[in-house]
Amino acid sequence: MLKDSKAFDSFSVNDLQAAKKFYTEVLGLEVSDNPMGILELHTNGNNPTMIYPKPNHEAATYTVLNFPVPDLGKTVDELIVKGIVFEQYTGEYLQTDAKGISHGNGHGPDIAWFKDLAGNILSVIQQQ
Repeated sequence: MLKDSKAFDSFSVNDLQAAKKFYTEVLGLEVSDNPMGILELHTNGNNPTMIYPKPNHEAATYTVLNFPVPDLGKTVDELIVKGIVFEQYTGEYLQTDAKGISHGNGHGPDIAWFKDLAGNILSVIQQQ
């Protein structure tokens, strides 16, 4: 029934203009305004991700957007220079190094998580 639908993802923020600045200036993404008062994030080969304002926004407690990259270490270093602070995890099943990279060690991909200005969790993940 829905297999041919061009599905897209979306998430909320508390300040649309701050989000636009973050996603364009810090992450370097193409962002366009939508007539419905939302933002569209554009990446190659994907449907746009919709970002909408929500006055009572609460940040998601899970990863809302993953960015596969060819060189995770280089991308993390470049984002740190731009002021991104990567999450640090020290749990039994999830641990990150000093930069915030979780090394899958055969149990998943290498990945690093960070938050946008609204507290939503994003990741950069090593392309396989």
